[in-house]
Amino acid sequence: MQNTHELIGKSDLISRDLSWLQFNHRVLDQARKEKRNLFEKLKFLAITSSNADEFNMIRVGSLYNYLDYGNDRIDYSGLSVIPFKSELLSGLKEFGKQQNQLFLDLKPSFKQHNFEIKGYEELTEKQQRLASKYFEKTIFPMLTPMVFDPYHSFPILVNNILIFGVVTKALKSREKKKMSFIQLPQNLPRFFEINDKDKVTFVPIEKIVDQHLDHVFKNVEILSSSLFRVTRNGDFTLEESEDIEANFLEEMKKKLKTRKTGRVVRMEVEEEADPWLIKQLKKRYEIGSENIKVTPQGSLIDFTCLWQIVNHEDFISFLPVRPKPAPPISMSDIEHQDMFKILKDRDILLHHPYNTIEPLLDLLEQAAEDPHVLSIKLTIYRLAKNSRVVDALLQAAENGKHVSVLFEVKARFDEENNMKQALKLQKAGCFVIYGVGSLKTHTKLLLIVRKEKEKVNRFVHMSSGNYNEATAKLYTDLSLLTSDESYANDVQEFFNVITGHSMPEEYDNLITAPTHMRQGLIGLIEKERDNAEAGKSSGIVIKLNSLQDKDVILSLYKASKAGVPIKLIVRGICCLRPGRSGLSENISVRSIVGEYLEHSRIFYFHNEGDPKVYCGSADMMVRSFDRRLESLFIISDPLLKQQAVNILAYNLKDNVNTYEMNEDGSYVHLEPNGNPPFDIHHEFYKVKREGVMKAKLFA
Repeated sequence: MQNTHELIGKSDLISRDLSWLQFNHRVLDQARKEKRNLFEKLKFLAITSSNADEFNMIRVGSLYNYLDYGNDRIDYSGLSVIPFKSELLSGLKEFGKQQNQLFLDLKPSFKQHNFEIKGYEELTEKQQRLASKYFEKTIFPMLTPMVFDPYHSFPILVNNILIFGVVTKALKSREKKKMSFIQLPQNLPRFFEINDKDKVTFVPIEKIVDQHLDHVFKNVEILSSSLFRVTRNGDFTLEESEDIEANFLEEMKKKLKTRKTGRVVRMEVEEEADPWLIKQLKKRYEIGSENIKVTPQGSLIDFTCLWQIVNHEDFISFLPVRPKPAPPISMSDIEHQDMFKILKDRDILLHHPYNTIEPLLDLLEQAAEDPHVLSIKLTIYRLAKNSRVVDALLQAAENGKHVSVLFEVKARFDEENNMKQALKLQKAGCFVIYGVGSLKTHTKLLLIVRKEKEKVNRFVHMSSGNYNEATAKLYTDLSLLTSDESYANDVQEFFNVITGHSMPEEYDNLITAPTHMRQGLIGLIEKERDNAEAGKSSGIVIKLNSLQDKDVILSLYKASKAGVPIKLIVRGICCLRPGRSGLSENISVRSIVGEYLEHSRIFYFHNEGDPKVYCGSADMMVRSFDRRLESLFIISDPLLKQQAVNILAYNLKDNVNTYEMNEDGSYVHLEPNGNPPFDIHHEFYKVKREGVMKAKLFA
């Protein structure tokens, strides 16, 4: 009988979840880079922790939806549910060990950077008095011990927060030991900060609470106290029904509550945790040792707390100082000018964060105030906290303009904020649509209608990224601003599809999901295959976040076997196996992980030397093709198309942030190897209009 690893290696496809685990290893690798200072390393360690939280809630949660109901499935790896669970949880456990070891390796250098993380017993007497006062005045009033015994039911412990399991026994009593739980306050900083001259001491509040448990449990013997954290299944879907739209927000609120009470899929515990307590918790939550992440002494449970150190006013200056974003190379020195006038003259391609998002915000804010603007239509997936986009829409509604907003309140982990913002817009008089049935609206589209003398003009924005001015400084994205009537017709038709029952057969410039995208992309791949088989020039370069759809992967394999050179730049999940003999020798896969989150999607098809280049919001995933409203837009302007080609060429040239995927699904970090270092996260800032190169991806 073949072992697990032999089965995985034999499959022509790579598991989505195991591929994600490789991605988070690449993120963790950033915290090992010698070129990064300590605070950058702590930042990446924090990112891996939040990534792992979401993965456990959603992907491991989804796995348990099969396990708990006795259902089976065959993963891309070729494994059925039970052996796959063993493989995945083993990988997550190893990843957790590497996180902890990296933190422990970094810890000795804290002192030379003018801060330390200390337990209560390591503090001076003066510092202990400060910590004790903080406990008495701030922490203690917020603590609520919850006992579990024959008279009290087992409490519902909150997802992803720190909890003390305390085992006690009454003094002078024969009663058995009891366990109680104290959930640490979510609205307090993880560290109590003690500032002393040029040094900051960070004291984890769990260390302070542990020291003062006798204030909470009086006249009882405390046998043990153990810190732990539970992660619950957060994977849910809204069930479709006839009246779902009428009760949509209420249904969403109910579903969100299930994240607080869902089945436990992971438990993080201290190394020295009470064995009896852990045994009771494992039995209660129906989990095994494979679900438990053990935190060694000296480390921390939940590294997301490191953001408090990274963003501390004394240390934030140590993060890289990024160059100021420039206007796009097709519109130098035009910030805060008349966007309507500029867009009637030419199209604009924005490449964030190297180009500022200001032209888009200017367009929205000018539209809100312009008396000639009749309507604004917009899709929203994720927003910044203090959103200028929302402010502009509110102002537009106040000024009497027709404002239609398709607000995707099912955007994962932003549901509550999106519902709040959507209600605000609705109360202001905006026409708000809360998603479309079971589909998520992930497309990023803006349409502004403006009357100019006797003519009505339309202005369009299409993007790979969200209408979020905060992430526009951290994510690489591409977007197109245009007044071209052909684009405007397509976008208006697509809005009619989203908000009504229009079903156009085709678009001139868009490929949309869920109806046409999978077959549209496969058609473009097959055209390259046909060209290769006919002896014509061919080639495919695709940059995206995730590649998982089986039909697309099989189409790429066929193109590779026909001789099409295929270069894939896949940041995260990649279920395609490159370089396999007889299958994918002509396919290379690379992943770029560095200072910015690579988020843009660019699809290049050689088309016998007259390239077709698309951008947009969609990845090549089943969810993108079947369960989302998505769009890809073609770039037709020759100059802007060349800009997109140049962006791909730069990505292929990078030898600093790039990892190359091996046939077995592992990755190796590329090194300059004597060549000049080429870091795209720095090089793109140097691009000037007069220096636009005419890169070619294929001869």
